[in-house]
Amino acid sequence: MEFSQLRIFQAVAEEGSITRAAERLHRVPSNLSTRLKQLEDQLGVELFLRERQRLQLSPAGKVLLDYTAKLFALHDEAHAAVQGGQPAGDFVLGTMYSTAAIHLPGLLARYHRTYPAVNLQVQSAPSGELLEGLLTGRLDAALVDGPLQLAGLDGVPLCDEKLVLISEADHPPVRSALDVQGRSVFTFRQGCSYRMRLEAWFAHDHAAMGRAMEIESYQGMLACVIAGSGVALMSESMLASLPGRESVAVHPLAEPFASATTWLMWRKGMLGANLNAWIEVQQAAFGGNCPVRADFDEFGNRSLPFEASIA
Repeated sequence: MEFSQLRIFQAVAEEGSITRAAERLHRVPSNLSTRLKQLEDQLGVELFLRERQRLQLSPAGKVLLDYTAKLFALHDEAHAAVQGGQPAGDFVLGTMYSTAAIHLPGLLARYHRTYPAVNLQVQSAPSGELLEGLLTGRLDAALVDGPLQLAGLDGVPLCDEKLVLISEADHPPVRSALDVQGRSVFTFRQGCSYRMRLEAWFAHDHAAMGRAMEIESYQGMLACVIAGSGVALMSESMLASLPGRESVAVHPLAEPFASATTWLMWRKGMLGANLNAWIEVQQAAFGGNCPVRADFDEFGNRSLPFEASIA
């Protein structure tokens, strides 16, 4: 069993398709199929089940995927150790879209300057998908809306965010979700924590949320709101960065829906040199907003003001 085989196995498991995994790894599909068959023959088990034209992990495959993430982490740790513990090698960081746009550029620049031997890769997605990436080992760390009720994770807070509802400029003041019930809501796809907050706000006020219109950019959401097509939820910092922000009405929310904290999270026991280096950069940039590490016990007993889960 070779690391190259395990990287192919991991890519196919995450993509659910040999073709997409081949595109991701810049290899031909036939090569991946051959290497996977060799791995299955060596282990004496089937690693995948074919369901509805998609490859699903078998029970044995799920076990191997978990060990694969641990092996890659140990590989990177060993690489750093023989180089005197200096950060080096691959480091895959997940981030929410808003964090990527507002807070990440400066952190990335400082990290690249300080640790040029690290191959830092950034993947943007909703919080739910990022947490799934952490649990499967696809991501080394992730900046998410948290902390969430998930066991086996450690984390440190990055920064606090204030959330606001935006509507067309001439909309009357919004004092509760009843004032916008039935309106279309512009949001990211399922798994977005801000979307879950918005749904919880409507439920709390016993108001009916209108149709969720999924748009994969805050600029697109803002344009639709300016046109009078509906409402959207975003952080004040995100709104402040968008051209055209003066063309909407901004409505503050009541607690607990007005506040959110962005956390850097990772799997317990996976705190290697690259991640430690990122935490140092993060703490230097945000100072007191990024204090001591918070541990999440086996019951995951940290919670948000609403029930959160991976979609």
